[in-house]
Amino acid sequence: MNPIDIIDKYYGGQPELRDVLLTHSHQVAQRALHVVDMHPEWGVDRNFVYEAAMLHDIGIIFCDAKLIYCFGTHRYIEHGYLGAELLRSENLPRHALVAERHTGTGITLDQVLRDDLPMPERNYCPESLEEKIICYADKFYSKTHLNQEIPAAKVREKIWRYGHDAVLRWDELVKLMGEDL
Repeated sequence: MNPIDIIDKYYGGQPELRDVLLTHSHQVAQRALHVVDMHPEWGVDRNFVYEAAMLHDIGIIFCDAKLIYCFGTHRYIEHGYLGAELLRSENLPRHALVAERHTGTGITLDQVLRDDLPMPERNYCPESLEEKIICYADKFYSKTHLNQEIPAAKVREKIWRYGHDAVLRWDELVKLMGEDL
């Protein structure tokens, strides 16, 4: 499976948005693959990590985020589960879980209910090692400031706005990845 073919299928008519998605996804994929290469003992499927990293944000097309050329009707927080639905329709259930669980450091069912988030009531926290790798790698790159890596300290600072539990999940990801930040 070539993830670019799937991106082109849905984003081919929107070149600016396609460029944002491809640039961001490529950055995330490269960092995720770096983590995989640092940990051969994990036995992670490198090709799957690449594909899933390239497709993790496929749902942004459904959202309203004009700064990155998204002119959909959904709130941006919904892009994960919307992308998961799209990937399930493409018969990519494992890739769908990555899309669904990569937002922030994960979104708990408690957060969905407490904050009345416009998404199906379930847990959206990364579970598999591959999901955790891509969730982690994603935090270092923004779609509004392409080609700029966010320093680790700034990532942690930004995560604080989602609360103490989100920061604890971030700290766990950093420890697991073992990168020298």
